Amino acid sequence: MKRSLLLLNALLLLATSAVHAERVKDLADVSGVRNNALIGYGLVVGLNGTGDQTTQAPFTVQSLESMLRQLGVTVPTSTNPQLKNVAAVAVHAELPAFAKLGQTIDVTVASIGNATSLRGGSLLMSPLKGADGQVYGLAQGSVIVGGLGVTAKDGSRVSINIPSVGRIPNGASVEREVPNAFAGGGDLLLNLHTADFTTAARTAEAINKVLGASVARAVDAVTVAVKAPSDVNDRVSFLSSLENIDVNPGDAPARVIVNSRTGTVVISSHVEVMPAAVAHGNLSVTITERPRISQPGPFSKGTTEVVPTSTIDVKEGSGHMFVFQAGIDLDDIVRAVNQVGAAPGDLVAILEALKEAGALRAELVVI
Repeated sequence: MKRSLLLLNALLLLATSAVHAERVKDLADVSGVRNNALIGYGLVVGLNGTGDQTTQAPFTVQSLESMLRQLGVTVPTSTNPQLKNVAAVAVHAELPAFAKLGQTIDVTVASIGNATSLRGGSLLMSPLKGADGQVYGLAQGSVIVGGLGVTAKDGSRVSINIPSVGRIPNGASVEREVPNAFAGGGDLLLNLHTADFTTAARTAEAINKVLGASVARAVDAVTVAVKAPSDVNDRVSFLSSLENIDVNPGDAPARVIVNSRTGTVVISSHVEVMPAAVAHGNLSVTITERPRISQPGPFSKGTTEVVPTSTIDVKEGSGHMFVFQAGIDLDDIVRAVNQVGAAPGDLVAILEALKEAGALRAELVVI
């Protein structure tokens, strides 16, 4: 029992609500200012016998012969090269917004054949294309592999991480700029990372409070439109001030996240339980709520208030029923189950039962 109690105490995380301010730049992105995916195909050479087996990956030989022809080398048609030091790879990268000609970006290289490792290889010049089919970068350089693969003569193999995938830091140069609408006139559109009407309204309100009335307006739960200067220099300065404005975002929806394997439970704020009774195992937990009259002190000018008082009774034995009254906080349920030293899985089962009964006023996410 003590071990279960310690495990539940260690794994249970209770999220509490707190008023906090976040910057606009942490809550939203500027519409049109984003990364662009690039993809290409290339050859990694110089491998130590860990390249593609040409009998199972004939496209590697075809690619090598095509490259050699472009370099003025003719391979006889009767030749059947048995390459072990070459691997066909897919090359992909992210082209940042406002990337300029000549700047470099990181590249990821992954084997598409049956190469066992790219360690020690070098990527030959490979064009990187965007979704429109245009070439936006050229990749080339030595591949850095974090994994390790070793194969013995008897066929046994030891692999650490994934040696068939590597990276080339600053391995591609930008050859074409991506046009964007930032320099143009019109409103700036801020897209919130999480759709929320409250956050959108508060963002527009905070911007108007700092930059002037009618500067910003909430279009929907995601987008806030902001009137911005047309001049590029003024537009950059304006956005610099805009993205540092503090906003109090709306509270997250009531949500309970349960890891059924480890028993970890994360509870957000505003989670309540409606009246319900749940039978589970040999535990009997009864949670009741009785109103209590609170009288003010003499001459305090206070008022009489009705204060709810929760009583938790936990028994272990023949009882099989959990009784929950309306308005009970989920924190009380957790403490009740914790008092008897129940396993974390018991709490998970109770939460799932409450959700099925429609008595849990929150979204239940089981991972």
